[in-house]
Amino acid sequence: MERKEKIKVLVTVPKLLLEEISRPEDRDRLEEFAEVIYNDKGRDLTQEELREMIRGVDGCITSWGSPRFTKEVLENADRLKVIGHAAGSVKPYVTDEVFKRGIVIVNAADVIAISVAEFALAMILNCLRRIPEYVYAVRERRDWCIKRERKFFTYDLRGKRIGIIGFGRVARNLVRLLKPFDVDILVYDPYVSVDVVRVFGCRLVDLDTLLKESDIVTIHAALTEETYHMIGERELKLMKRTAYLINTARGAIIDEKALVKALKEGWIAGAALDVYEKEPLPKDSPLYELKNVYLTPHIAGSSDERRHTIFGVIVEEFERFFTGKSLRYRIVPEMLKFQA
Repeated sequence: MERKEKIKVLVTVPKLLLEEISRPEDRDRLEEFAEVIYNDKGRDLTQEELREMIRGVDGCITSWGSPRFTKEVLENADRLKVIGHAAGSVKPYVTDEVFKRGIVIVNAADVIAISVAEFALAMILNCLRRIPEYVYAVRERRDWCIKRERKFFTYDLRGKRIGIIGFGRVARNLVRLLKPFDVDILVYDPYVSVDVVRVFGCRLVDLDTLLKESDIVTIHAALTEETYHMIGERELKLMKRTAYLINTARGAIIDEKALVKALKEGWIAGAALDVYEKEPLPKDSPLYELKNVYLTPHIAGSSDERRHTIFGVIVEEFERFFTGKSLRYRIVPEMLKFQA
């Protein structure tokens, strides 16, 4: 009886990052059904190294910083059937050639979306209750005078109207988190049907209506030619003076110069930004000087806890793929345009 050759899987992720995104039991599970080739370089692989190592490999697991699957790399991918991206967006790593060759792609964006949604909810609450101001004030002054000064007005989340721009994975998770607060949710997404939005108990509206009527506007769209600087001076002037703008998607969806002007002149009450047009945020950015904006360094993705599970998600998908089971997190070409 002919012995069946073991599946070969290449893991391009360097050791330090691999330890951040995986648990020992996940790596053990992969090694149970595959011969695993790990990246032992102590750094990201180069394009040429990936081209050489991909030969004879059935599956490849990538993550942040992995090289791109160019036509030159794929010319050597004589057995490659599946790529699993142990991170969010696959846009920087795959090309149309991957799909043309029938290679299956899966990623961990769905599980990361849960963390982003939780972060967005936290920022909504921070803006409404101005929690960071109180934290800073107590730390600096060691007393309770901040309560007496009343430098800002705070709000409850309950009963507010939330405007969500883009209705993908993160947005849908956020809707679930918002439900207990008895909020009214407006959605703008030209690529999602009224029926889909209605299933989530939300109302599909045009962008202008969303901006005019929302107490909180939170962005969860992909960055495309259509969404680049989608929120500029005209759009910011449509918002309520008491409204807050949250962005955990992509920085260039907002025209930063227009936002700085809006925050300085009081067109809106404030903002919370985790992403920027240029990252890291330049040292001379005027955003640093504004008191009504919360800035975080692109951390809305996965929490450390969830980050450790990402590799395991891909291992499970590989196990399903190689045993002929249906996949939960498959990416098809038409999905890429609308994903962050």
